[in-house]
Amino acid sequence: MTRLPYLLLSFLLFPVTSLAHGPTPQKAKESITINAPVDEVWNAIKQFDAIANWHPDVKASSGDGKNASDGTRTVTLQNDGQLVESLDFYSDKDHEYNYRLKTENVTAFPVGSYTTNLQVTAGTDTNTSVVTLKSRFYRGDSGNTPPESLNDAAAVKAMNAFFKNGLMGLKQKLEK
Repeated sequence: MTRLPYLLLSFLLFPVTSLAHGPTPQKAKESITINAPVDEVWNAIKQFDAIANWHPDVKASSGDGKNASDGTRTVTLQNDGQLVESLDFYSDKDHEYNYRLKTENVTAFPVGSYTTNLQVTAGTDTNTSVVTLKSRFYRGDSGNTPPESLNDAAAVKAMNAFFKNGLMGLKQKLEK
């Protein structure tokens, strides 16, 4: 019966904020319609380690040439930072692949981990395609009070910009 004052005192001494559990997953999704048939668009992006051929934010990319689970690529961004990514799923038939961040570099890209899906589907007519990029990710700093450059907002902004720039780069390349 006399425990109530001690319980109340413990909440004052140890605020509930100390029970916070870190970041929550964030999401990004961007799509673009390209005036080209699905097979043409897929041929431009299907080689997992050749993202530098169409993405303007990527200075260089290299990999093991595997378009299968566990295929890897190293992406060098325009800021010279590098990210290592790994394929989880690849389907030439469905014009789709999923990949994840294998080695993070929060100074190059303010995201601590991510999984991303890229898919090409038919557009409204036979000469158009829709390319969709979607991702689930965590901010660069998983602590309870991250710096502004590594918080949720910075991660969402970076991922959305990376997707938009990549899709615009692909559209410009294919619609020349």
